[in-house]
Amino acid sequence: MKLSHKAPPEGTVRDWLAHRAGLGGTAIIFPEDGSHLDWTELQAQALAFARDLTARGADKGESVAIVSPNGRDGIVALFGALAGGFRATMINLAAGRDAIAFALEHSEARFGFVHDACRDLFDSANRSGVVPVPLGGDGDARLHDLGPEDHALLMYTSGTTGQPKGVLHSHASLLAGGWTTAIAHALDAQDRGFCILPIYHINGLCVTVMGALVSGGSLAVTSKFSASRFWDQAAASEVTWFSAVPTIISHLLHGEGEPDAACRDRLRFGRSASSALAVETQAAFEARFSVPIVETMGLTETAAQILSNPLPPGVRKIGSPGVAFGCEVEIQDETGASVETGREGEIAVRGPNVMLGYLKNRQATESAFRNGWLRTGDLARMDEDGYVFVTGRLKELIIKGGENIAPREVDEALYTHPDVIEAAAFARKCDRYGETIEAAVRIKDGSALKGAELIAICRERLGVFKSPDEIHFLDELPKGPSGKIQRMKIADVVRASVQ
Repeated sequence: MKLSHKAPPEGTVRDWLAHRAGLGGTAIIFPEDGSHLDWTELQAQALAFARDLTARGADKGESVAIVSPNGRDGIVALFGALAGGFRATMINLAAGRDAIAFALEHSEARFGFVHDACRDLFDSANRSGVVPVPLGGDGDARLHDLGPEDHALLMYTSGTTGQPKGVLHSHASLLAGGWTTAIAHALDAQDRGFCILPIYHINGLCVTVMGALVSGGSLAVTSKFSASRFWDQAAASEVTWFSAVPTIISHLLHGEGEPDAACRDRLRFGRSASSALAVETQAAFEARFSVPIVETMGLTETAAQILSNPLPPGVRKIGSPGVAFGCEVEIQDETGASVETGREGEIAVRGPNVMLGYLKNRQATESAFRNGWLRTGDLARMDEDGYVFVTGRLKELIIKGGENIAPREVDEALYTHPDVIEAAAFARKCDRYGETIEAAVRIKDGSALKGAELIAICRERLGVFKSPDEIHFLDELPKGPSGKIQRMKIADVVRASVQ
């Protein structure tokens, strides 16, 4: 089985796991305790879990809940569910009890793997009677037949309003998600990725785990991101690339740690995804650490990546998540027609990495697709070279006095101040304009920065009309499991902080 730049991987995750086991070598190292897992060990332990589930009566395509932080057991359970022909249902540990309870019930999972560290949380949310199944079973049941279009992954979107939606992927789209990363970043058997994002999020699961599976490389996996230990772990693990989100890149930039010379030379790139990376943050990171940051863009519905900037020495356009790799991307108007170069519209995508749909939600699935294209809800324009420049989210637009204002413009202005670590503009109801602009920031410890200074920066760069009327200083901005700032929740957090 070889990886082609022209076509996505054939077969199933079970097939690729067998292929990697046949080649041998290290699959994953765990820098927190120094242990490692070979591909042959991973396959054997995953198949043992798969056979145990089968022997217990788990049907093909049935949801199997995985309630675990990053680590050996969670990865074995993930591959076991996938190799067994089940629907690996990744439970977002940061979602809260009620959202977890909803996912367990909505997925109709009867069985699941529950890590010891998550047992209390699971017990409080397990209203539907999911039965925990331990690893290490010795069943010899015959595994279900499996094909590329069979169900593989169920992942619930965090959602800003209403109940989360269950995004459903096949083996084919899951493998294609790893493939888009591998071809964009020229991953091969010599590469070792650094998995610091949770694998219950699509970035951690598809970009790093599936990317390593199909590219022939390996991974270093930590239970969670640690700014103080990041560079030491990267050096000890001899990683060649990492995938992060803008908040992590910002925390590293403002932290005290530095990569040693060998680590810096070994790191080919870091990649940023999940939300827009501020231009100033990217430039400052590269200037300080001499590690290029490749900005990308992806969705849960597309098994992660749809856009990426080329690797150096290719042209990286700062402020753009790049061009399409392994899929087609268009900017479309409200009718679904492709718009002319430079004009704003909605990003639409089609390709082998696109989801099957939303589980048990026909209406949401039908509204997400138009003429075979997945509507992302992101607003953007495309230049003459095919680079996409995101201008905002349809749902996040601030409509002030009838004028659409993209909050990202305000974010970018706020990030120009060196003391700002996190920033997000948001809408507040206003009798005069309908909505007005406010912003929340997290700043460096010990900084004496005042809101008036940030407002002045915004007015200088954006004008008075687009500038925030008030700046709120928070210890932490609300985030989803990947570290993406949840703009739609900031107003509630601000309101609670002043009560």
